[in-house]
Amino acid sequence: MKPAPFQYHRAMSEAEAVAIMEHLGEEGRILAGGQSLVPLMNFRLAQPEHLVDINAIAALDYVRRENGAVAVGATARQSAVEHADDIRMHVPLVAEALESVAHPPIRHRGTVVGSIAHADPAAELPSVALATRADIVLTSAAGKRTVAADDFFLGPFETVLEPGELVTEVRFPIAAPGSGQAFAEFARRHGDFAIAGAAASVTLDGTRVTDASIALCALGPRPMRAADAEQSLIGNELSDELIAQAADRAVTGLEPGADIHGGTEYRIRVARAQVKRALSTAVERARGGGQA
Repeated sequence: MKPAPFQYHRAMSEAEAVAIMEHLGEEGRILAGGQSLVPLMNFRLAQPEHLVDINAIAALDYVRRENGAVAVGATARQSAVEHADDIRMHVPLVAEALESVAHPPIRHRGTVVGSIAHADPAAELPSVALATRADIVLTSAAGKRTVAADDFFLGPFETVLEPGELVTEVRFPIAAPGSGQAFAEFARRHGDFAIAGAAASVTLDGTRVTDASIALCALGPRPMRAADAEQSLIGNELSDELIAQAADRAVTGLEPGADIHGGTEYRIRVARAQVKRALSTAVERARGGGQA
């Protein structure tokens, strides 16, 4: 199929993109990698009146370490982020999750910021933003505001973005000393959408868990933190039983729904296994077993 008619705008700077979006309001959509938006347009599931192409804005193509975080600009390609030294060294969860995103040709065009802004509940990167407690920078004619990932996602493909705003940067906090991170998902084929996925970060002081974050993907209307599971870990002595209990808590109350890939109970069982796998790997890395 072909997309519905739209008007194309090419922004050459962040200021120009902001000005165009301010003028267009709700009618404008940002085009960065286009790997999610364009297929939706081709099927006419998305019919924006105007597309604002930001690919020519070189100033937004960066991965850099600053102020205790690794900042990723809006036009940085997933493949570049996946292999960036600052990401692999300081936020390895991002690099590991990117290995599961579609296929290399997609990652050469898709952007990290675009995937997070798109807010597909089945996508890997929104859950990574939650698990790393990332901050998301929104820019408009009124200036910039920073929103925690926990507050950014509202529902399927729905965020706190206001008309005229665009996401210009995502900041991933540098992993704390004594921490380990891991991503696990199950899909019928590599590159397919996950049946269930989990991102985890664990910080240890000896054998005691001092901090933990767990986020789930493909298991509800939006990416979500498993807060009860996190709290069941924090402050307790590490054991296989503790990890298993946390995995049980992570899936308690989930209602992922059935689809062609599997029924509800099947997806919950898969989710439990992915949480346990991600936690176990994160713990091993926190103990010094090697990061992703």
